[in-house]
Amino acid sequence: MTSTVPAPPAGVVGHVVGGRPVREAERFGPVHDPATGHVTAHVALASVDDVDRAVAVALAAFPGWASTGLSRRVEILFAFHELLRSHRDEIAHLVSAEHGKVVSDAEGEVSRALENVEFAAGIPHLLKGGFSQQVATGVDVHEVKQPLGVMAGITPFNFPAMVPLWMIPTAIACGNTFVLKPSERDPSVSLLLVRLLAQAGLPDGVVNVVQGDRVAVDRLLEHPDVAAVSFVGSTPVARHVYETGTRHGKRVQALGGAKNHLVVLPDAELDAAADAAVSAGYGSAGERCMAISVVVAVGEIGDRLVEAIRTRVEGLVVGPGNDPTSQMGPLITAEHRDRVAARVQSALEEGASLVVDGRAGPPVAPGADGVDVSGGFFLRPSLVDHVLPEHTVYREEVFGPVLSVVRVRTFDDALRLVNENPYGNGAAIFTRDGGAARRFEVEAQAGMIGINVPIPVPVGYYSFGGWKGSLFGDSHIYGPEAIHFSTRTKVVTSRWPDPATSTIDLGFPRNR
Repeated sequence: MTSTVPAPPAGVVGHVVGGRPVREAERFGPVHDPATGHVTAHVALASVDDVDRAVAVALAAFPGWASTGLSRRVEILFAFHELLRSHRDEIAHLVSAEHGKVVSDAEGEVSRALENVEFAAGIPHLLKGGFSQQVATGVDVHEVKQPLGVMAGITPFNFPAMVPLWMIPTAIACGNTFVLKPSERDPSVSLLLVRLLAQAGLPDGVVNVVQGDRVAVDRLLEHPDVAAVSFVGSTPVARHVYETGTRHGKRVQALGGAKNHLVVLPDAELDAAADAAVSAGYGSAGERCMAISVVVAVGEIGDRLVEAIRTRVEGLVVGPGNDPTSQMGPLITAEHRDRVAARVQSALEEGASLVVDGRAGPPVAPGADGVDVSGGFFLRPSLVDHVLPEHTVYREEVFGPVLSVVRVRTFDDALRLVNENPYGNGAAIFTRDGGAARRFEVEAQAGMIGINVPIPVPVGYYSFGGWKGSLFGDSHIYGPEAIHFSTRTKVVTSRWPDPATSTIDLGFPRNR
């Protein structure tokens, strides 16, 4: 739970309901600069009444927005896309300031968010229904896709710009209204996004933001006027969101945790595999649900691969996100940093080999602006070898800059390891063998597969989602499946009979 603190008269990150900012609250939580550890603002934590007001406003806005022509909805999305492009630097720096990731990484996040807006702007073609003429004498059938009503999004700290834009564009393009509950760790980006939507012409009340913690989450899951909930976060919370939301009659898509494996076969290009492992394992300090956290070294490539990774890890530059020389920034909180460090210690105690100990090493140097970062939430990258499936560092989602190496003898052993893991978000293989790659594509039990691609995040016109414990619900979160999730189908059967031929017939309707 977020610790509550008294809020000062300034520096409050509040809600936006019906186009109006709301800064008042009974509880507040701190917002930190992870690079310095300093509190930079306070976030209002919504009460049940706050959530109820936001949902009521969204519900009141729904009829007008649902009846708005598709061409107008698309016009607003195109304008929003252009505003995002023109403000992309501002968004990236705001993400970096509150999350800690380096600015170049945040810029990539904005680019991927733009893809989802582009996809939603093509919604008219994708919302077309079907029509069948003369299914019986004088009878036609057609179907239409209609919006659900009020949708809610509960988004994580690690992608404060991208994940909300996985959800919002398609939801509103389909005619729904929306209530966003972003992470209280880095809440300011949500206010910038809703301001740009308003500038693009979106009517007040169509998209609302309530900041908060579990109080807000649980009220959204229970609220009778919320028709559907999208969630991205850890598996325990995803399970809670799915079970609670569905119990209250809602559609729910809840994306959970991951333990993504990178299988490296003996024939793989060694340098490419090592570069990929480091990039995908330590980018954004490992705080990605698609991060590679396990390298599976097959056969004799193990020693050479570990050495190649080690040399790269030891050369990584760790520092503040706004320093252009930094390659990896801090973690989101001091508590999370300490949890990740504890997993490194547990790996050592349980018998793994610590090749690079991220808890050691020199202090992080000041950033380009000379700000003191001694109180920042930094943890250098760790590389752990000879990890076994029973080790804690393998069983749990670490969500930090810790890369584990598991050694196996054969490709079959590697595939079995991937498939027996309870998570199934993504999996990748590095090889020059087309037959092995195709077999991995077919048999690996994960929702997203990479072949010589370490982070196989789909482009915006495909759908993102995992298998097994990485997804609760049956819909992935953006792309074509998001349209299915955001609409319900109505089938209309019509006849325009000649009154002279009308008769009473109590039999079951037959098509003839």
